[in-house]
Amino acid sequence: MAAPLDMEPSALSLELLPTDPLLLILSFLDYRDLMSCCYVSRRLNQLSSHDPLWKRHCKKYWLISEEEKSQRNQSWKAIFISTYSDLGRYIQYYATLKKAWDDLEKYLGQRCPRMIGSLKESVQEEDLDAVEAQIGCKLPDDYRCSFRIHNGQKLVVPGLMGSMALSNHYRSEDLLDIDTAAGGFQQRLGLQQCLPLTFCIHTGLSQYMALESVEGRNKYEIFYQCPDQMARNPSAIDMFITGTSYLEWFTSYVNKVVTGGYPIIRDQIFRYVHDKECVATTEDITVSVSTSFLPELSSVHPPHYFFTYRIRIEMSKDALPEKACQLDSRYWKITNAKGDVEEVQGPGVVGEFPIISPGKVYEYTSCTTFSTTSGYMEGYYTFHCLYYKDKFFNVTIPRFHMVCPTFKVSTARMETNHNEYAVDEEEDSTDTDEYEDRRRVLDIPAPGGRCPRHT
Repeated sequence: MAAPLDMEPSALSLELLPTDPLLLILSFLDYRDLMSCCYVSRRLNQLSSHDPLWKRHCKKYWLISEEEKSQRNQSWKAIFISTYSDLGRYIQYYATLKKAWDDLEKYLGQRCPRMIGSLKESVQEEDLDAVEAQIGCKLPDDYRCSFRIHNGQKLVVPGLMGSMALSNHYRSEDLLDIDTAAGGFQQRLGLQQCLPLTFCIHTGLSQYMALESVEGRNKYEIFYQCPDQMARNPSAIDMFITGTSYLEWFTSYVNKVVTGGYPIIRDQIFRYVHDKECVATTEDITVSVSTSFLPELSSVHPPHYFFTYRIRIEMSKDALPEKACQLDSRYWKITNAKGDVEEVQGPGVVGEFPIISPGKVYEYTSCTTFSTTSGYMEGYYTFHCLYYKDKFFNVTIPRFHMVCPTFKVSTARMETNHNEYAVDEEEDSTDTDEYEDRRRVLDIPAPGGRCPRHT
């Protein structure tokens, strides 16, 4: 029997495929590979220039819409190449940041149009290069990319990066434009190679981005500075960390805004965080709580962590009219991270005795401090019925937790003799004569009213 002949399979060539399946294969290629195909053969050059193939890349990387294409009167491939020649170094960041900016503008345009009006037009590459030359440091590409979309905002109130209002304290942070940020670039000990991202014209508070890994900071880390009040060295500056990169910092903030995570109050973004489980309903009355950490009123040394909380009390619109009632008093059980418990009772809330009726809402803001980095509060309000004045009942306040952000201790402190900074960590930081009660809950008028500074 004759031995079978060895048959060598013929090499498969993509160019031999019909046009439609070959275009389908090319549609799975990234823009780099698609561009490379232009140099393989005449046929692949022709097919890789098929305009619908570049439509996907224009939408994926540059968020180009059909309407914008029509206005440009160019092919998809020409649009991709021209945009890449201008913004190509940012291709891994551009779509994410552009979407964040677009979402923010759309959301605030309907709710805070004045804030959107404060945004500045984009800068060019040469402007960013000039700032790098001025400060002697390289700017991260995600930061540069964002400023190719919007050059921050004007120094106005309210600021784009959130507000906070108490009776005698107001904060509103603007997103600094590139020139103002460069003017505030820090080279002093404690803040070496740090660029301000935000600024509050009322408090002078800024969030900084570290442009180099010095003084214990990670490169491109974002933080609030917190001077060590117990140090003799002015360069001893602790840090409350707010982001690990500009991209993460900005997009996470925008996400909280556009998803309603941060409430809009009086045309301002208030950075209260609401845990959806932090809600309690007693009969027809629902109590919910949002909280916020105030770095500008806090310190690591000595340990003093300042929190504010916003409480919403609402009676169901379906409740009977005779359910109307008035708040008489409050009771708080306050527990810090060590398990120390304190109980506080008092009449009304923020000096008021609100009346709650079907469909009505009452909101107020108050604050507290801890000598530990976290703690929680819970309690109840006592109400009396308006129709049956001798009838009293308690309404549960759900437990809500308050946790300060991650912080880093100044390297100046760590390099100094620890005895110089001895502190009794067991001592409550608010146990002073300035407080009517030991770490009492401070009653502050509701942000629903106007800030006294602006009345």
